[in-house]
Amino acid sequence: MSLDLNLMRVFDVLLEERSVTRAGARLGLSQSAVSHALNRLRYMLKDELFVRGPAGMQPTPRAVEMGPQVHAALNQLQAAMSPSDFDPATSERRFAVITGAYASAILAPLVAGRLAQVAPQSELMIAELALDVLERLDARRADFLVGSVLAAPDRFARETLLTEELVWVVRADHPLFQGEHIDLETLVSAPHVVIARNLPGLIEEGGERRPFVSRASWEDAGAFEAALAARGLARRVAVSVPDTYTALAVASRTDMATLIPRRLALLSAQGGRVKLVEPPYESPTVDVSLLYLKDRLAEPAIVWLRDQIRAVAAGL
Repeated sequence: MSLDLNLMRVFDVLLEERSVTRAGARLGLSQSAVSHALNRLRYMLKDELFVRGPAGMQPTPRAVEMGPQVHAALNQLQAAMSPSDFDPATSERRFAVITGAYASAILAPLVAGRLAQVAPQSELMIAELALDVLERLDARRADFLVGSVLAAPDRFARETLLTEELVWVVRADHPLFQGEHIDLETLVSAPHVVIARNLPGLIEEGGERRPFVSRASWEDAGAFEAALAARGLARRVAVSVPDTYTALAVASRTDMATLIPRRLALLSAQGGRVKLVEPPYESPTVDVSLLYLKDRLAEPAIVWLRDQIRAVAAGL
């Protein structure tokens, strides 16, 4: 079977976009050209590869199995044929960064603005944090992860971008939180919104089980619960949500309180809908990390983007 790299490129983009229309737009091809390429691949591989569903073109098990290897091979071929240097002023490279709600609000706009100035032809894709994060990084479908990563396999580099403080947030006219300093009893008298989305996992690697833990929750390593236990107090969790945006929305429209990063809270407080409440106990800081494959530092473009993200974080 002869290998047609153009067909592999169509397959790769289809697997990411799950739409013939969007894939064609990215590739500069008509829908009929993409469909023709897909039919050729189906004939060559004796598999449907993609079937239409309510959410678009759904990959078959064969396509899912092939996907990471095809994407990695295409990236390696592109890197081998690209110049050894990287010119951001003329590059049309597409960068992909995985983030949670916090980094999407605090870092992504500044990184996007920086790239618009120094790499105006490039494209920045911000991808959602999900359970397949390591697969996307391994397959080079994503270049970096920004988040509170506590552990990762050895093939990844993990560096601290910035340190974040945590603060409680309530609606601006909350009747219980009108003083400048709030005690623990007042804090637990209101129901709470918690961000209950962690991404723990154990990855099989060469017969060994290596941990990956990304803390999407902004709970403070048990400091609040320890303070409550020391005083014989207990809180009531009224709502559990998946991210900080939802927590903020609920707290701003109810009598509930939520614990979120200070920088994000300050952004929300500018609109006048919420107010910040300092924790009435010792609250630890949280490190926000940058995660990436170590071997990708051989790519000048990746080193360059890492430096841009570092510079933006340093300026916060």
